[in-house]
Amino acid sequence: MNIAWINITEPAFLDPLLLTLKVAGLATFMSLILGVAAAYALARWRFFGRDFVDAVCTLPMVMPPTVLGYYLLVFIGRRGVVGQWLQETFGITLMFTWQGAVIAATVVAFPLVFKSARAALESVSRQYEDAARTLGQNELAVFLRVSLPIAFRGILSGGMLAFARAMGEFGATLMVAGNLPGRTQTLSLAVYSAVQAGNDALANSLVLIISIVCVIILMTTSKLLKPRC
Repeated sequence: MNIAWINITEPAFLDPLLLTLKVAGLATFMSLILGVAAAYALARWRFFGRDFVDAVCTLPMVMPPTVLGYYLLVFIGRRGVVGQWLQETFGITLMFTWQGAVIAATVVAFPLVFKSARAALESVSRQYEDAARTLGQNELAVFLRVSLPIAFRGILSGGMLAFARAMGEFGATLMVAGNLPGRTQTLSLAVYSAVQAGNDALANSLVLIISIVCVIILMTTSKLLKPRC
C-alpha cells in the first residue's frame, strides 16, 4: 500500500499545527498553575470534604469527553452560568473560539498535573519545610524555595503529560469550540476531517506529527520519573 504525504508548508497542515501548539501550551500553563495549587492544598491541609475535592479534581480523567463538553456548555455556553454573564457584561463569547478550545483542553489536562504534583509534593519531607519555617521563611517562601524544587521533576512530568493530552483533546473541544478550519480546528479535529474527506495524505502527515510528539513526551517523562541514583 502506498502511503501519501502532504507538503508541510500547506495551510491545511500548518494552521491546525500552530493552533494546537498555542492551545496546548496555554492549557498546560493554566493546568500547571491550577493543578499545583490544588495539589499543594490537598497534600498539606486537612479539611472536611477533602476526599470529595480530590474526586472532583480527578473526575475529568475518567469522565467521557462529551460529558465534559456538556458541562462546559452549561457553564460557558451562551446561556450558561458564566457564559451568559460574560456576554452581557463584557460582550465576550467563548463558544466557537480558540479561547474556548483552551478552556476545554485545560479541563481535560488538569488531572494529569494535579495527580503528579500531589504525589510529588507528598513525597517532600515535612522536616525540610519545618526547618525553613524556623529560619523565618513564610509559607510562600517555603513552597518556592523548598517544596517546589524537590517536587519539580514530578510536576514537570505531569506538565508534559498534560501537554500531550491537550494536543490530543477531541470531544470536549469539538462541543465547545467546534471544528472551524483556521479558527478552532486543532490537530485531532483536522485528522477527523481529513479522514471524513478521504484526504489520506493530510491525515497521514498529521497523525505522524502527533505520534512523534507523544512518543518523545512519554520517553522524557519516563526518564524524569526514574529514581535518582
